[in-house]
Amino acid sequence: MSIHEITLVTMEFIKAHQIWALPIIFLLSFGESLAIISLVIPATAILLAVGALVGAELVPFLPTLLAASLGAICGDWISYWLGKHYHHKVINSWPLKKHPKLVYRAEQFFQRYGVMGVFIGRFFGPLRAIVPLIAGAMHMPNLRFNLANVLSAPLWAFVILAPGAFGMQWLTPLFG
Repeated sequence: MSIHEITLVTMEFIKAHQIWALPIIFLLSFGESLAIISLVIPATAILLAVGALVGAELVPFLPTLLAASLGAICGDWISYWLGKHYHHKVINSWPLKKHPKLVYRAEQFFQRYGVMGVFIGRFFGPLRAIVPLIAGAMHMPNLRFNLANVLSAPLWAFVILAPGAFGMQWLTPLFG
């Protein structure tokens, strides 16, 4: 099944079963932020499409933003915890050992930017879930990590939902 097909099926399910929208959004954001899992699920595409459901008023914006934020916070926190408790064992195991350049880039990014690297890393594709893992492996203090994690998640959720949620409202007067 292609990413497009998975996205369409998920959107149809959410439309038909709106009671499941927030748990699905939470799980998608959680998976998108969880080390290793984020490399295999097409959550970004689906979350962008969820924004269109918000724009069509099929799901409410604030609860959707909250569900996406909480999922991202939890995914990053677990990635951080894994890094902190399992150090380089996690980095040297599958599938990360097959992507040493990605791990190296994440380490360099984190060393260069520190706590801001955790904040900024959330906005860069595959680094999104690797940076918290490496922050944990490098023993970043919990408070500093959690501050960056909790502050960046709502902004990330807004950025990922906004094009669909607000884009149609901006374009309709131009092309309506």
